[in-house]
Amino acid sequence: MISEKSPLLSAERPLPPRAIALMLLLCVSWGFNQVAVKLALPDIPPLWQGLIRSLGALPVLLLIARFRGTKLFARDGTLRAGLLLGVIFGIEFVMIFRGLALTSASRAVVFLYTAPFFVALGSYRFLGERLRFAQWAGLALSFAGVALAIGVPQADVDANVLWGDILIVGGGALWAATTLTVKATRLRHAPAEKSLIYQVTLSIPILALAALVSGETLTRVPGPLALSLMVYQTVWVVGLTFLLWWVLVKTYSASKLSAFTFITPLFGVVASYFILHDTLTPVFGAAALLVIAGLFLVNRASPAVPVPIDPLLTTTKT
Repeated sequence: MISEKSPLLSAERPLPPRAIALMLLLCVSWGFNQVAVKLALPDIPPLWQGLIRSLGALPVLLLIARFRGTKLFARDGTLRAGLLLGVIFGIEFVMIFRGLALTSASRAVVFLYTAPFFVALGSYRFLGERLRFAQWAGLALSFAGVALAIGVPQADVDANVLWGDILIVGGGALWAATTLTVKATRLRHAPAEKSLIYQVTLSIPILALAALVSGETLTRVPGPLALSLMVYQTVWVVGLTFLLWWVLVKTYSASKLSAFTFITPLFGVVASYFILHDTLTPVFGAAALLVIAGLFLVNRASPAVPVPIDPLLTTTKT
């Protein structure tokens, strides 16, 4: 059982085999999540998936908070920041789920994990954190990878796919905005469950309104596969893996753990290829490697680069 330790001690602790095994499990889970959304689309439209996921995750998070003894309604000065956080989170997932309906899962997982790129830029601009040369080089590599993946004409990429790509990148930027909101406000010291509940609760009306405006409807009763995939997204991804990440970050070095998250897009691309039979061209493969290499440089070059405290705001979206 992994327990939370003092953050002063956690920075120097090596990762034991159990922490490494858990991180690999989390990265596989997060990498498969975009594939899960795509597989459920024939039965459940994208925004409905986001809405169902938030509705189902809320009671799971409330139960976990009760079990852990978290005081959700204590006056800690986080309400205003929490409301802002929830609104950004809700709009973020409107963009991500709409984008997933248009682009492939393999492209989505690469573009979504540009979020640390925006976190680094935002921290430099708004939090006054300085970046070293290697980190700027990493940002340049990531930007080049995204530009290559979006900008180079490919036979299986049309205007709809490109629009989906742009929506996913926008979702990654908003993911970064939630991270910066946490780091710049009292939410930084709030329990993980409280930050997650702010986000999930506020996302419910936003996703419901977006589904209504877009005209999405459930035309049939979802089949067993779609329902099982929704349980996976709701209970496992939102309800449990993000909190597992939180415990790991508080117990071990966040910078060491963050290095593992860069294999998440690789798991997502591989899962998309074998399960959804996504086309992987050499150009897209090179672009994905540029993005991953760049983000690795950004997050490994200096301990000053911010690592998100809230698990939902780190490498684990959708």
